[in-house]
Amino acid sequence: MFENFSFKELLSVTLTLFAIIDIVGSIPVIIATRQQVGEIKALKTSLVAGSIMIIFLFTGEQFLSLMGIDLPSFATAGSIVIFFIALEMVLGVRLFRGDASSSSSASIVPIAFPLIAGAGTMTTLLSLKSQFNDVIIVIAVAINMIIVYLVLRSCVWIERMLGPSGVMVVRKTFGVVLLAIAIKLFRSNMLKF
Repeated sequence: MFENFSFKELLSVTLTLFAIIDIVGSIPVIIATRQQVGEIKALKTSLVAGSIMIIFLFTGEQFLSLMGIDLPSFATAGSIVIFFIALEMVLGVRLFRGDASSSSSASIVPIAFPLIAGAGTMTTLLSLKSQFNDVIIVIAVAINMIIVYLVLRSCVWIERMLGPSGVMVVRKTFGVVLLAIAIKLFRSNMLKF
């Protein structure tokens, strides 16, 4: 199992997933969600996102083909969800109507899925699976979930450091960036149809 283990490959996969998950860039969304629901359960969010990613790593292709869904359609759907999250950030309106009193449900939707373990992450996992050992990918997912946990635990501190004006500026700025990412993801996958 560990005979083909390479730290160079582990670093490569870990950094690839870190870039796709983009937990640092998601801080404004996390802060906005925390302001709506009061608390984000860091451990629960990290465990759910990690579980979704690992389950999808081993069953994703079979599940999508069983449902008759191809990867571009899955990624396009994810881009639409990301687009609406970005609209909330930029316009200051609330489109996601989850149970506002439940920090438990907000920890799962929209934070664990689709923000952390979204379509981009799922597509990347399937791409990585064709190039790297499953053990390396699972370890890289675990490392990234530790980073996600630490960022989620620091969210209140980050919010205090930025202050209300700083949070608003960062939220609007990253909202526009997130809109651009959603549009790029949508456009690149629409071209595959």
